[in-house]
Formats: sequence, structure tokens, C-alpha cells
Amino acid sequence: MVNLNPTSSFSISMHLEVPNRSGMLASIAQGIASVGGNISTLDITEQTRVLSQIDVTVDATSTEHGDQIVEVVKSITEVRLTSTFDRTMQLHRGGKIRMESKIPLTRQSDLAMAYTPGVGRVCMAIANEPERVYELTIKCNTVAIVSDGSAVLGLGNLGAAASMPVMEGKAMLFKEFAGLDAFPICLDTQDTEEIIKTVKHLAPVFGGINLEDIAAPRCFEIEARLRAELDIPVFHDDQHGTAIVTLAALLNSLKLVKKSLDTVKITINGAGAAGIAIAKLFTTAGVKHICICDSKGIISNSRTDLNPEKLEFAVEQTGTLADAMVGADVFLGVSAPGVVSVEMVKSMAKDAIVFAMANPIPEIQPELVSNDVAVMATGRSDYPNQINNVLAFPGVFRGAIDCRANQITINMCLEAAKAIASLINPNELNREYIVPSVFDKRVATAVASAVQKAAREEGIAKY
Repeated sequence: MVNLNPTSSFSISMHLEVPNRSGMLASIAQGIASVGGNISTLDITEQTRVLSQIDVTVDATSTEHGDQIVEVVKSITEVRLTSTFDRTMQLHRGGKIRMESKIPLTRQSDLAMAYTPGVGRVCMAIANEPERVYELTIKCNTVAIVSDGSAVLGLGNLGAAASMPVMEGKAMLFKEFAGLDAFPICLDTQDTEEIIKTVKHLAPVFGGINLEDIAAPRCFEIEARLRAELDIPVFHDDQHGTAIVTLAALLNSLKLVKKSLDTVKITINGAGAAGIAIAKLFTTAGVKHICICDSKGIISNSRTDLNPEKLEFAVEQTGTLADAMVGADVFLGVSAPGVVSVEMVKSMAKDAIVFAMANPIPEIQPELVSNDVAVMATGRSDYPNQINNVLAFPGVFRGAIDCRANQITINMCLEAAKAIASLINPNELNREYIVPSVFDKRVATAVASAVQKAAREEGIAKY
């Protein structure tokens, strides 16, 4: 059994009262370490001659592991646990975003201009010249994050309400990395027609639509229809954001192993929104050999259960995921936890590249194959090479909205991927650094510039 790394996503905070005596802190640290907890902070908040008040924060590997750590601390002689809380749950309490006014309302004249009667003049200006809505309202800087909760992270169909924490988080990322105001629109329907109709009715408020966590194959039709029927950019991040960042990671990984896009054999596990979009973008980039697997194995021409999206990538080969990985140069997982074994990785070609991106638990734990692959990446922040959509979607929308593109094309996605990859200097590139940090402030600007340039070259930019 592999020992997983403790992570801040399972972080707990404990307030302790202990005797002010030599060795007490050591006994607490040893107790936590004995069950694999990782102390991230330890503060003595108050101390007298006989008693110490201590706040200790510990990272765990799971909720159950956190409970185990708490029990160990409670069992230490003379240690009194007065309170404990889950830091992730606490962070989300009350929601993570809010709306604030950009202008103060402190006098009658402010109110007269911001609202009635002055606002009437602005309404008429837009009615007379509809394009002025971008100049005179929030539309020029606002994105709707639309979900039906049918495919939340790797957790499944949780519904609209349970999808809200993800959408709130997404809104935070839009603001932090691209200065865009975004708002969660979590729909209490999973009917394709209802979703399309609702988004179309909401569209006048927003400069772009970010579709999120909508299950395949419905997501394909929803995106295609909205793209055709709206005059603002529509982007399904689970498809195209994932594809952009994955291609950026692949481009740099291939530089390390000295292989080319047109010769490598790539096995993709997962034929949902992300898997199909990745295959399409890879093909556009020049990849020639792709084998996609779903829960029933290789997507083969001999199968009769394929939807149109899967059928586009059907191959002659038949068999299981294990069969598809034999001799593969690249494994790319957007599927389910633990579906790949060490033996399957060892069956791959020399200098194998493994992107195990299932979240929160990857297809195979990096610790198991660190000596068997040339490059390893996951979707997690606690391992090197996090393939995270935040490297793509803020800049993509920033660029598309700023140049008033009416759509986001596959060529814009291709150029975005190249821009992300280019931020890693050749002398910095290594097996644990194939994509920039999500906190690299160059990323959104580089992606936005690449998207705008591509939009202008395709003739779909108004500015």
C-alpha cells in the first residue's frame, strides 16, 4: 500500500491546552508523526508558568486520517483538546465570493446618476445603440459559469446545489488571474433543451459563457448549439481548458524525451468531455496515433455502442486498457481512480510519459511509478506538474472578450497551449517542471495575447 502525501485539502486545526513543561511539544509532534500527519503550523498563543495554549495545524491524507490524528492527540497524557475544525470546510463557510459596488453611494447626486432618474438615459443609449451595452454595463467584463452538477470534478452527478462550491471557486480564479467578474449559474435541470434555453435567456448580461461539469455526451450538444446560437464566446472548460493545458504539458514533455507529435503513440483513458476534446486538439496539433479507451475498453471500429464523438476516434485495435498501454509513449488519464497498475506502466515504451489526471485520486499514484517513467503529471497541486485548467481559462476568456471575438475556435485553443508551453525556458525544463505554476502571473497575459492574435487572424475579432 502506497503512503499518500498529506495535503492541505484535508487540513485540520486543533486548539490544545498542555502543561508548560519540557518535552510536551515533542510528545505532541511525535504522536502526530506516528500516524503520518504533517504539522504545517504550530503556534503558542498564550503561556503561563504552568499552562500553554497551542494552535496546531496538521495536513492529512483523508477525512478518516484526520480523525485518526485527532484521536492520537486526545490520547496523549495531560493534553487537553479544546476545539478542532476542518480548515477546508471552514474556508467555504458562507460562500467564497460576494458582489461589491464599484462606486460609492454617499450623497443624493450619486444615487441620481447610478439609479433613477439618471440611469434612464443610459438605458435609452443602449436601446438606441445595442453595442454600447459593452461600454456602459458589466457585460464587457463578466462571465457566467454554468453547470447542471451532472459531472462534478471526478465525483459524479451531485446536482446543482452541490456543484456550487466548485463554481464559486471558479469565479475566484477568474477574478484573481484575469480580472474578470464571474458568477455561478447552477441550474436545477439536466435537460439539454432546458439548459440551452436558459443560457440563451441569460446571455444578454454576460460577455462569455463558461460551461462547467456537464456530463457527456449532453455537453457536446449543449456547447455546439450555444456556440451556433449566441454571439458571445462559449467555452466548455472541462473539454477545451483541459485540452489546452494537457497539450502544453505534452509539448514540453516531448522535448525532454526527444520524441515528436507525429510519431508518438498516445493512449487516452476516458472518452467523456475531456478525453474527446484532448484527442481533437492533439489531432489538430499533429498527433497521428491516438487510442482512446472507455469503461468497456478500446474504442474500436468493431463496437456498436459508440456515440458520434467516440466513433470519430475508433481504431482497428480491440482489447482492454492494459492492451492499449502496451508500447504506448504517452498515457493520459481523464477517467477514474486507480485504474492503472504498475505493470501497465512498465509495459509502455521507453521514456514513458504518464499524465494521471483523475481528481482527487489519480489513475495511478505517482509514488508507485516514479522510477519507471520519464515524466509524471497529475491534476493535483501537491505533486509536481499539476495540469490545472486555471492555466488556460482565465486568459482564454480575457483575450476573447477583450477583442470581442464571437466564439472560441480550436485554433485559438492551439495557440493558447503553445503560449503556455513557451513560458518554460529550455534551460529550466525538467521532468518535474513541464508547465508553469498556476501563480505565474505571465500565464493569463500570454494566453490572452495568443487568443487575440489567433482571433484576428481568423477574422472573428471585432477589436
